[in-house]
Amino acid sequence: QTREHALLAYTLGVKQLIVAINKMDTTKWSEDRFNEIIKETSNFIKKVGYNPKSVPFVPISGFNGDNMIDVSTNAPWYKGWEKETKAGKASGKTLLEAIDNIDPPTRPTDKPLRLPLQDVYKISGIGTVPVGRVETGIIKAGMVVTFAPANV
Repeated sequence: QTREHALLAYTLGVKQLIVAINKMDTTKWSEDRFNEIIKETSNFIKKVGYNPKSVPFVPISGFNGDNMIDVSTNAPWYKGWEKETKAGKASGKTLLEAIDNIDPPTRPTDKPLRLPLQDVYKISGIGTVPVGRVETGIIKAGMVVTFAPANV
């Protein structure tokens, strides 16, 4: 199931990943089990297309709240996570710190306007209303735009 989630995330364009290894309390916070899971997970996320060096691996216990917001005392062997991305290096210990260190996505506003249409509504009294999402560029009120391939 985890393999499928990683593949689906990558296919849908998710660029950054955090691996939270849950239920560590059921293994009595075993360092060996944690390292085994990191090794297995690193192998298949690499095959999917992620760089394991840019993925923080965080041992947690969701049930007890261990290592989610505050550092857990149950894993004295855990030195913390590190990740290396184009934006630089980051490190921390908790899941919250890993979430806080996700790089905000950049919008390609310097490129030409591209707005794939999803739908077109004809509203009486208003007119024709095209609906879509701005993928690149910017659009402002009063801008003159051309629709392709019709060149309208």
